[in-house]
Amino acid sequence: MVFFYFFALLSAQDRTALICGNLITANDGQVKSDAVIIVSGERILEVGTKELLKPEYTIIDLSEYTVLPGMIDAHTHPLIYGSEYQTNHLKGSSAFNALRGLKTVQEWLNAGWTTIRIAGDADTKYAHFEIRDAINAGLFKGPRIVGAGHYISVTGGGGDINYLSSEQTVIPDGLIVDGKDEMRKAIRQEIKNGSDWIKLLVTGAFMSTGDNPKNVHFSDEELITAIEEADQRGIPVMMHAHAKEGIVKAIKFGARSIEHGTFLDDETIDLFLEYDTYLIPTLTVGTYLRLKDPGNVALTKTDRSQKEFREARMKVLGQAHKKGVKLGIGSDNVGFPGSFAANEFLEFVNFGMTPMESIQAGTKVNAKLLKLDDSIGTIEAGKFADIIATKNNPIEDITELQHVRFVMKGGEVIKPID
Repeated sequence: MVFFYFFALLSAQDRTALICGNLITANDGQVKSDAVIIVSGERILEVGTKELLKPEYTIIDLSEYTVLPGMIDAHTHPLIYGSEYQTNHLKGSSAFNALRGLKTVQEWLNAGWTTIRIAGDADTKYAHFEIRDAINAGLFKGPRIVGAGHYISVTGGGGDINYLSSEQTVIPDGLIVDGKDEMRKAIRQEIKNGSDWIKLLVTGAFMSTGDNPKNVHFSDEELITAIEEADQRGIPVMMHAHAKEGIVKAIKFGARSIEHGTFLDDETIDLFLEYDTYLIPTLTVGTYLRLKDPGNVALTKTDRSQKEFREARMKVLGQAHKKGVKLGIGSDNVGFPGSFAANEFLEFVNFGMTPMESIQAGTKVNAKLLKLDDSIGTIEAGKFADIIATKNNPIEDITELQHVRFVMKGGEVIKPID
């Protein structure tokens, strides 16, 4: 009897109680007042009222803050930095890129991003998976990481380097494949080296030189081969697609998510609904690059997209939301501060979401996209204690998510209240 009493006492002492001023669980559209979250180890034990409190619990007083789930960014590139990103990966070794990338994801975690999906990254090897594995092994603090090894591209596509002379032999930032046999081998290689997602550049890109985002690059045969090979291994596929034709092909051939979807229209909206496909529009990256480096020639297409297509794009995204397309938050972060990445929530409000819907797009919806909704995305018993807090209520001002004041990941306080 004494043993069981002692064990129960130790268990109680291992528990932390977060006292919330406002609580957004993201599981519904409600904001709860004066709630309490009990955390035991890595997970949430209970969510309720102050009646749950016990004297032996460690108390974290967030009674003057709004508490909500850790944010999930579904489209990131932590190894990319600077406007010359297509060759920057060659300036350091893969080991150096991993160290730089570790610093980057730690800053993102400190800004409230407790989970990220990497949409392929710029490295000659797989530096970002070394970061992930080191974090998972407990060697360093960092966000939960899932994603693709590289963005797979055709020769001359958005993942190739198209502005050097033909005599130069360099390793592109993307993984270059041509034909179904090379595609099959590339998918197998990506999975072997740690990819739990596959990323395909179905169309050209806005942020690369020498290709056209309105062109479809892969053949039907190549796309079908990629999906078949990934499906055999239980690996989902995200497809970068700007052009309408590319969006249509990507959805019909089985992409779980479409990245960007710039030239979305009524027909493609209906396809998203028919195939239950997610859309990650990545609105923030263009804004950041336009503000940071407006005169850069390499970013001419990105700047043009901001000026020419933004108004129409926001309108059609609003239509997609009204019809029920599953839209997820993805900043396309290419090395900018994690606080700025949270601008994506504001962009979602700008095209018609309520602040609550926008918050859910970066928590609950993205957790479902990643098939991790049994463990992250909402604040409820049994899930990981990935929790953030803002000083003011983001329902009243969504830009509060750019000023996260408290971060807990897996029950560990990463960023305490000042």
